[in-house]
Amino acid sequence: MSNFVQFFTQNKPFIYLSLIVLASLAIFLLSWLKEPRRLLNGILFTIFLLLLGVWLTVAVLSTSLRPLILTYEVIVVLIIAIITLVTTFSWLFFLWNAYFVWKREAHTLSNLLTLFIGIALLVSWLIIFIAPFSKLPSWQKTLIYTPSAVVNYLLLVAYNFLINLALYQFVPRQYNQDYLIVLGAGLAKGETVTPLLASRINRAIQYAQKQVDKGRKMPKLIMSGGQGRDEKIPEAKAMAEYAIGRGISPESILLEDRSKNTYQNMQFSAKVAAKDFGGEKYRAKFFSNNYHIFRAALFAKAAGLNANGVGSYTRFYFLPNAIVREFAAILVTNKKRHIIVISLIILFFLVYALLQYTKIAQ
Repeated sequence: MSNFVQFFTQNKPFIYLSLIVLASLAIFLLSWLKEPRRLLNGILFTIFLLLLGVWLTVAVLSTSLRPLILTYEVIVVLIIAIITLVTTFSWLFFLWNAYFVWKREAHTLSNLLTLFIGIALLVSWLIIFIAPFSKLPSWQKTLIYTPSAVVNYLLLVAYNFLINLALYQFVPRQYNQDYLIVLGAGLAKGETVTPLLASRINRAIQYAQKQVDKGRKMPKLIMSGGQGRDEKIPEAKAMAEYAIGRGISPESILLEDRSKNTYQNMQFSAKVAAKDFGGEKYRAKFFSNNYHIFRAALFAKAAGLNANGVGSYTRFYFLPNAIVREFAAILVTNKKRHIIVISLIILFFLVYALLQYTKIAQ
């Protein structure tokens, strides 16, 4: 340990590295705590993790303690091995998940997303293993691997989304809210709250009761959801009836029954809260399923609603398929940005392939 202390105090580059790591952590925390509803937070957190890994490696190696260094090397190798195995056999996980979703949920196209991903990953790994393109000219290989480059870009975007989704689960709760907005979902048989929707309402009720237990006022619940084409009543009305059945006073419930999507949930609920409160200085939280709250938060930000979300429990087997849907929805929301990046990637590979072909032709 004395070697490490001596290294830390006498090695200026290591001191600078330590300061950079602390600065990256501070930048991430400031950004995340100030506004957790931004995709940039995932990038900042990843930068911090990478710098922390470099710092930890340098710190361990500086001790010159063989047992410590050996232990660290074993841990690093195990982490790499686990990541490799998970990546290599991810197709098996997606196919397994598709089986359970198909067995327990409705047989819809959206519930087959993990099946499609599993098949695509399996085919990709078979192509890599068999290597049918190994004997082609280099310029043809470049063209063939262009889709792989696009997929890798999408995987990076997906990784950043998953980091943000995970971070958003830890946004401070702050039990001092004026309104709790419950986002609607489809009704069973056009008039009955589904288990998924019930979990959102139950989470909001639990939150409200905990706030009261802390000696603060009972927040009002805003039930947000309009009437779909196949629904007999507005979702908000069915949600209110369910909450009343769970012991919530009708006076503590407000209805927003015009919205048709998540953006309108936020937009119209903000107006309901402002009208009831007499201004826009109210404090609010919104409630949805844990896989949905980050994307819902982006809509809240776009709609001008100063509120963060609280997620309700979702069955594990349903999460992968639901998260894939959420990621696809965010891709579509930011489609212009991604189209530009993907176009540049394709252009780069086309130009590179052309240069390779020109070189061969000469």
